[in-house]
Amino acid sequence: MVQQRNGSAQTDAPGAVKAVLGPTNTGKTHLAIERMCAHSSGMIGFPLRLLAREVYDRVVKIKGEASVALITGEERIEPKNARYLLCTAEAMPVTERSMAFVAIDEAQLAADRERGHVFTDRLLHARGREETMILGSSTVEPLVRSLVPQAEIVTRPRFSTLTHAGAKKLSRVPPRSAIVAFSAEQVYAIAEMLRRFRGGAAVVMGALSPQTRNAQVALYQSGEVDYLVATDAIGMGLNLDVEHVAFAGLSKYDGRRHRRLTPSEMAQIAGRAGRHQKDGSFGTLTGTGGHDSEFEAEEVFAIEEHRFAPLTKLFWREPEPRFDSLATLIADLETPPLRPELAPAPEAIDLAVLKRLADEGPVADTVRGTGQVCRFWEVCRLPDFRQQGAETHSRFVARLWQDLRSGELGADYVAAQIAQLDRTGGDIDTLQGRIAAIRSWAYIAQRPDWVLARDEMAARARSVEARLSDALHGKLTERFINRRTAVLMKKLGTDAGLLSVRLEDEEVLVEGEHIGSLRGFTFQVDPGARLSDRKLLLAAAERHLSTLLATRADALVEAIHAGTAQIALNDGALQWEGQKLAALSPGRSLLTPVMIPDRTLDTVPDASRRALVAALEAWLDTALKPLAPLAKLDEASRATDAGPDLRALLITLVERGGMTARDGSGIDRLDKARRTMLARLGVRVGALDLFVPAMLRTPVIALWRQLAQVSGKGQGGVPAADMPPVLAAGHHRPPPGYRALGKQLLRIDMAEKLLREGHDARASEKRGSFTLDPARAVSMGLTTASYARLLRLGGFQPVMPRPLAEGAHGPLAPVRWRWRPPRRQAEAQPALPVRRDGAFAALADMVR
Repeated sequence: MVQQRNGSAQTDAPGAVKAVLGPTNTGKTHLAIERMCAHSSGMIGFPLRLLAREVYDRVVKIKGEASVALITGEERIEPKNARYLLCTAEAMPVTERSMAFVAIDEAQLAADRERGHVFTDRLLHARGREETMILGSSTVEPLVRSLVPQAEIVTRPRFSTLTHAGAKKLSRVPPRSAIVAFSAEQVYAIAEMLRRFRGGAAVVMGALSPQTRNAQVALYQSGEVDYLVATDAIGMGLNLDVEHVAFAGLSKYDGRRHRRLTPSEMAQIAGRAGRHQKDGSFGTLTGTGGHDSEFEAEEVFAIEEHRFAPLTKLFWREPEPRFDSLATLIADLETPPLRPELAPAPEAIDLAVLKRLADEGPVADTVRGTGQVCRFWEVCRLPDFRQQGAETHSRFVARLWQDLRSGELGADYVAAQIAQLDRTGGDIDTLQGRIAAIRSWAYIAQRPDWVLARDEMAARARSVEARLSDALHGKLTERFINRRTAVLMKKLGTDAGLLSVRLEDEEVLVEGEHIGSLRGFTFQVDPGARLSDRKLLLAAAERHLSTLLATRADALVEAIHAGTAQIALNDGALQWEGQKLAALSPGRSLLTPVMIPDRTLDTVPDASRRALVAALEAWLDTALKPLAPLAKLDEASRATDAGPDLRALLITLVERGGMTARDGSGIDRLDKARRTMLARLGVRVGALDLFVPAMLRTPVIALWRQLAQVSGKGQGGVPAADMPPVLAAGHHRPPPGYRALGKQLLRIDMAEKLLREGHDARASEKRGSFTLDPARAVSMGLTTASYARLLRLGGFQPVMPRPLAEGAHGPLAPVRWRWRPPRRQAEAQPALPVRRDGAFAALADMVR
């Protein structure tokens, strides 16, 4: 077998062989898809699972889902009658001769140290019944001519040109650029800088799962971000709308040493710039600290002209070794090729694992017979998705072999291993590790003879990989993309007026991204914004908020006119949605304050601002209407026929909220005409107080109190919440509208009612004394002491009943009262204590 395929090309296939060679962006893959679909059946081998999946989706749209299969190490979609196979190079069924068309993509990878032997075998032996197509770089042309002499060579020119653009700072790299770095740390650092200054970047690395890479590429392709930061993984088949490729460095670690990229490798990456007829450019980044961050003139010429040194060797390894024993297998795999164009493949990870385990007695002793050797080799070929090296990977393979050497893995065991990885928490590195691990189990579950309930376990593994990929995509997006900054940076230019700015509730959205809040007419930058973003957000607000402010002002004006505006007067300021619109300042009188618009309204366009200020003044006039009774007093105080005594009394009433104590008010100095005028003004003259009944309501008193504070004439305590008849006395001054009666406060209109009842009782009796019914006082909640104090203030005095004769029994005679006009100015004297004599004791008994 070795002698039959040791570097020899398959010659018994009758189909024509065509090698379509050229640089990137020549349409080679597109041509292969067209040719395959023109045949009754076909197969294409790709270097990446990602590309196989992408082309699978395209062919399904053309041929239908039932006719197309996807075959990779980790995923198999194989309809029963599939006629078109899209595969990774390793998963291609090379011995299958029933396909009318076969193509191998990126054939130049036959010179790759790790996977080159696979592509060499496909180049030599994968053939279609009617047509075979070899796709790759022009550098492989001499070897194709030598190894496949019957092949027709077709060279395709690049659709667009590549131009060297020199070195640029990261801040000068143009939009729609890809920045290529060669370590995860450098990728993260560049992406973080782009997030701060350009809104972020999509991230593409070889360690990402295909689904995560697709999702990140979609962010870039959709235009959500204008930058892509990647490793050299983008150089292999990713079709991107890139206009410029910037190299953060020109050297990489290739698994053995740190070396400079070859010109063909540079071209493979730089070739991502420009698609179809659109030209592209490439260059380097300055300030990356590398000593090799500039292209040599020869390298620039080679990339621009697509002229590279041809490959001189392709790596080869025996594709069909013997399985007589482990020693025979290793010997065959290390057998050198017979042809000079081929070189022995460097020791790949699968061979390294095989040799390491073959030297371990406990493992090697379990491998006996051709079937076991073959099965053991298949286990050793499990890809090292974790990228942890031969030693670590060999331990995983050894554990897997212990379970597989005597049969298949149980469904419960595989399900448990998959379930352990079904956790979407953790950081980016943690999620990448889990994805690598689940890809191993996805590969294991796809093997036809390794797992019981293969289809179910494969579906579970794919489902977990999808969830982990979504979580990783979310973490990458969260860390490296600031959508708000990306939108603003993209649009805050000459076309800033085209920005979509809208208001949802109080949230200001620019192109759908939250930039801040509009509280009243004050724009507040999102407090979660970074310091570097605040200037940008304020610039966006200044450019585009005037329209929103005008719309909001006009809407508020309409609401004011309709009477639905939720405006409040608090502490002498007009407030709306918790924000101050205007403040009151002293005017010509307490009841005529001046409204001064707040400075926040200065940002509103002039026409809308004038309309809003006029509407607010109209609202204020309506809000002050409950003070109309005081306004009548204020106006009358300026009348010339009022006289000085009445004017003084009216001014006092206005300044005291329409109420004042009778003593010291000057009411006794008014003549009958002035008293009549006072009554017509709505002022009630009581035994103890003068007051305007309409003012004895909490909202009205609160409104007057605000105006009094604005004018600097505020006095009295805080108005009671709902003005009940009786309140408990506190340590502070009595609230407006109440009279202090020891431990209780009585509303002044209720005090006048009780005193009026007393005078009515006095008038109804002809004798000098009379009785009083305390029922109303009790219903109000007055205590006996408070009621007695009120009566005493009003001039009522108790008449003590005669005591019962000695030995007599029965109730005392009822308390009788007499009235003597109280001395005026009494309130200027210290309050008299309630007498604790027999008469008040009798009053207490009667009240009880």
